[in-house]
Amino acid sequence: QVQLVESGGGLVQAGGSLRLSCAASRSLFSINVLGWYRQAPGNQREMVATMSRGGSSNYAGSVRGRFTISRDNAKNTVYLQMNSLIPEDTAVYYCNALERSSSGYVQNYWGQGIQVTVSS
Repeated sequence: QVQLVESGGGLVQAGGSLRLSCAASRSLFSINVLGWYRQAPGNQREMVATMSRGGSSNYAGSVRGRFTISRDNAKNTVYLQMNSLIPEDTAVYYCNALERSSSGYVQNYWGQGIQVTVSS
């Protein structure tokens, strides 16, 4: 089991930057994929960025070039650096960890969500 707790959200002006942190309750060693998702009112929850155990990352087209996902295994923490923020980035952001066992069983863990609001 993994508990995920996000922090670092808040209100920022367009063009500004914000860094979200997601602290895990245990080592990320067994986690296959770490990710950030977001959901704005009236929208589906969408993938923002993911990172595999090997370090490969993927980004939604809307954030590519502006957002960066990273991790610090020593601190059991994953980050989302958000630059050049625009009002369309306003959403609740969720940290996600996907754990896959050798038998193929998949477990998803989610943080509680944290609000990011970008003003124009």
